[in-house]
Amino acid sequence: MGSRQADIVKSRSENASERSREAALREEQEYVSRVYERLDTERDQAERTLREGPATRGGGSVLQARLERAVATDEAARRLDGLTGVERGLCFGRIDHAAGGDGRPGDTFYIGRIGLRDDDREPLLIDWRATAARPFYTATPTSPGTLARRRHLHLRLREVVRIDDEVFDLDGLSAADQSTIVGEAALLATLRRGRTGRMSDVVATIQAEQDRVIRAGLPGVLVVQGGPGTGKTVAALHRAAYLLYTHRDVLERRGVLVVGPNATFMRYIEQVLPGLGETDVALATVGELFPGVHATAAETPEVAVLKGGLRMAGLVGAAVADRQRVPDGGLEVVSDGMTLRVDRERLLKIRDRARELRAPHNVQRRLFVHDVLDALALDRAEQFDRMTDEPLEQILSSGSVPEWLQELLEEAEDQPLMDETDLRMAKEALWQEAPVREAIDELWPELTPQRLLAELFADREALAKVGAEAGLTSAEQAALHRPSSREWTVSDVPLLDEAAELLGALDDAAERARRRAAERERDSEERYAREVIQSTGIETLGIPEIDQVDARELAERHVEDALDLAERQHDRGLRLTTAQRAAADREWAYGHVIVDEAQELSEMAWRTVMRRVPTRSLTVVGDIAQTGNPAGARSWGAMLDRYVPGRWREQRLMVNYRTPAAIMRVAADVLVRVAPDQIPPEPVRDDGPPPAVLRIAADELGGELPRLVESELAEIGAGRAGEGRLAVVASAARHAAVRAALPDAEAGATPEALDSQVVVLTTEESKGLEFDSVIVVDPAGIVAGSPRGGQDLYVAITRATRRLTIVHEGVLPDILRTRMAGDPRQSPPSGPSGA
Repeated sequence: MGSRQADIVKSRSENASERSREAALREEQEYVSRVYERLDTERDQAERTLREGPATRGGGSVLQARLERAVATDEAARRLDGLTGVERGLCFGRIDHAAGGDGRPGDTFYIGRIGLRDDDREPLLIDWRATAARPFYTATPTSPGTLARRRHLHLRLREVVRIDDEVFDLDGLSAADQSTIVGEAALLATLRRGRTGRMSDVVATIQAEQDRVIRAGLPGVLVVQGGPGTGKTVAALHRAAYLLYTHRDVLERRGVLVVGPNATFMRYIEQVLPGLGETDVALATVGELFPGVHATAAETPEVAVLKGGLRMAGLVGAAVADRQRVPDGGLEVVSDGMTLRVDRERLLKIRDRARELRAPHNVQRRLFVHDVLDALALDRAEQFDRMTDEPLEQILSSGSVPEWLQELLEEAEDQPLMDETDLRMAKEALWQEAPVREAIDELWPELTPQRLLAELFADREALAKVGAEAGLTSAEQAALHRPSSREWTVSDVPLLDEAAELLGALDDAAERARRRAAERERDSEERYAREVIQSTGIETLGIPEIDQVDARELAERHVEDALDLAERQHDRGLRLTTAQRAAADREWAYGHVIVDEAQELSEMAWRTVMRRVPTRSLTVVGDIAQTGNPAGARSWGAMLDRYVPGRWREQRLMVNYRTPAAIMRVAADVLVRVAPDQIPPEPVRDDGPPPAVLRIAADELGGELPRLVESELAEIGAGRAGEGRLAVVASAARHAAVRAALPDAEAGATPEALDSQVVVLTTEESKGLEFDSVIVVDPAGIVAGSPRGGQDLYVAITRATRRLTIVHEGVLPDILRTRMAGDPRQSPPSGPSGA
């Protein structure tokens, strides 16, 4: 064939391919438009129900009407929340099953962020978590199951802009479908996209090993061990959405908690779950797990290790016991001009009796107070009795006592000084006297966790006493000393939680009485609510039909939610989500907890987490090789076997989707040095330039670093308007100099940092994040700056998705030198100071 004929054939082939692509886009656009129309309709229905309430029926009580309205508006609010978060990329996939033996075409399903049905209740969109959607994630060329084709739909707003097909069985497709096959690898296209400062969900590109994590069973502890770029965090978030969908009856009332490393990370991931159709998951850092405290400050490595160790549980326990005191001389208190006494032996018995009560300190205090008041009241009665006995004894000694008076005196000797009513009134009167209350508070004070620890850490004598009981050395006791006004650190939060567990709630008799009355009223309304809901057809409440939940299931679920609805009536209609109620309640028991960057949690932090999930249903996500916290995990077993000995299971993610191979080769060399027992994940990308090494003297950072940053921004921003993020990760020793050199850059673990194109971070602050370009300043300082400095460097160099530059002052640290110093490609042809 001549060259002209070949050109004609090629041109015709390209034209045919273009026509196929355009036909496929038109077909999919029509369908996607139908899906969005349905989304708008359901939003309108939910908004109307919230605005106007359900259609009313004749008859029934006011309470019944109120509960019917609460059921409808509650469900409408939940539905509207779910419909609002899925606008972007609502429909992202399609699967075509192969034709059966009868010659009829196979089933076709469209996959999306939520499920939607048309007016005839036929499925328009399959929720990505549904069983019917699973082949979209699990089919492979060697194991396609019944799939003939998997199609990825790429949307810009509501427009289908690109289609990627993966064909598994061409003969299984109809002739019409065969004529519209188009495509490009969807996963790699997604990976090459520039960073935006927020984590993107991967619901359209979940891979098989991630799918196994997402759909693993609810019970027990699942450990997801994965190196940098393996998608462990985003898989864990998709798992939260999947579990809420699959086990909603179990988890909706108790909720799911996601624990992350810092506020920047939480902002980074906060939009993932709403985009997956879930808006009611609690997000918190360890520093936020104690209600009312939002700690962000860090301790020195030495103090972090000390406060993170289990000996601190003993210290807190000893501190509580130390505040239950018996003076050597017993108790003396002046009341109404009379000195009342309780001797030491009696006080010891009273204290020990209170301690025997299996209850927290503040609850035990109630018994202690009552018993001390008993003793004081009896002492006062005895003193009054002695006062009256003296004149009587004088009369008796005179020998002129009438017989009737003698009989009365003999009868009085057999009577108690006070009956129950007299004793109660005497105790109440004593408790009203400030000196009495102050004296008892000195012996057994009512304590909050904040007061207990603030006073302990500020008191060297108390630290020495309780520290010795907990096995702390003199140097460790001194390290804990600090002013009572100092802000709480992240390491303090588990200690506050430990103290709260031992102290219990403050004694508020009026509040307890109010709660008891409210509970009785709610119990009555709950019983009535159940009767109303069970006897009311759900279709009369004006609730739109909901995919995957038939009317009967919805009614049964609202029977279980009746108490919640009654509570909201008492809150003047204020609708608090499960996440909001849980965040305000330290004793809330979650249905499932996901801990990300879990290797950073100390032993004390694990105690705090485990209190929040008594069922031990957890997903533990992390990478032992990236442990930077000196109080963190050296192995999963060391942290978990204390709570679930031998009953946790591990799944490993071994494919790196984020980090280019050239960068990962350097990271693998570091990993061999810091964690030789860990296997680096295998990168799927082999694009992008190799890492660069630049030598810049410390006194030249101010002039050279801004130019380097400007050059990197130009590289990552080319053709990517509004996209592209750069991080400068610096050692502690050079952090101030870097911030001075880049005054316009955001700095630190703040949510605002994610909105900036350039951010200056420490290695700890960069954990869990990713950027198009990363400049690591002073790698030797990072290695030397912490007992886990090698792990910190491993974290820093694996944050990049496209470009990595190492800036050093002199000789590269040994941990980097082998590969980077020996490869001429590591040095750019020109640059500051040369390499």
